[in-house]
Amino acid sequence: MHVDEAVATRRSIRDFLPDPVPEAVIRRVLEKALRAPSGGNVQPWHLHVLAGAPLAQFKALMRERLETSPAGDGDPEYDIYPSNLHSPYRERRYELGEQMYAQMGIGRDQKPRRLAWVARNYQFFDAPMALFCSIDRRMGPPQWSDLGMLLQTIMLLLRAEGLDSCPQEAWSRFHRTVGEFIGLPGEQMLFCGMAIGKANPEHPVNSLVAERAPLGEVVTFMTDESNQGRP
Repeated sequence: MHVDEAVATRRSIRDFLPDPVPEAVIRRVLEKALRAPSGGNVQPWHLHVLAGAPLAQFKALMRERLETSPAGDGDPEYDIYPSNLHSPYRERRYELGEQMYAQMGIGRDQKPRRLAWVARNYQFFDAPMALFCSIDRRMGPPQWSDLGMLLQTIMLLLRAEGLDSCPQEAWSRFHRTVGEFIGLPGEQMLFCGMAIGKANPEHPVNSLVAERAPLGEVVTFMTDESNQGRP
């Protein structure tokens, strides 16, 4: 698959087929993805991959946790969004949520159905493989950006293997549960999870293609060509 196609077809999939992902495939993907850039080549990331019986055990644990502590493990490791998320970012987030629920016929007044859908985050949307990404707590924002470059590289390489994914920062709400299960050292901070597998083509949520802002809204060109004809 050409990189252009991988970028164009990568989407956050929210319902997966049960088909298992061979360990050889994820090993191949991660060996390549670890070539992702990081400032000073510090490579601040650490990954845990779950599949098979360990993943089934973790999903069962999460079903119990959602029954007893639906709000999570207390304070999340970090704020996923700023508390004062303002325009145009607030509108973009709201629009995506409304489009997603509309795809599934879940109205704004159907709160139980919406909450049930949110809970599916913590089953990795039935994906047969999961990945957790953590970082040393002593690292700063530049190293967090390094995680983004690694995760994007992983997702594009998964597309090249005919697989799909969904990055999930929602796991920050259950960082203690995750940390205890995977044996995360105290100096390591959970950043996110990722669901991995093959998209279920029958589920309506997977037909959603999130819109992106047009080039002119988010990019400013200051080049010789863009300045032609200007004084």
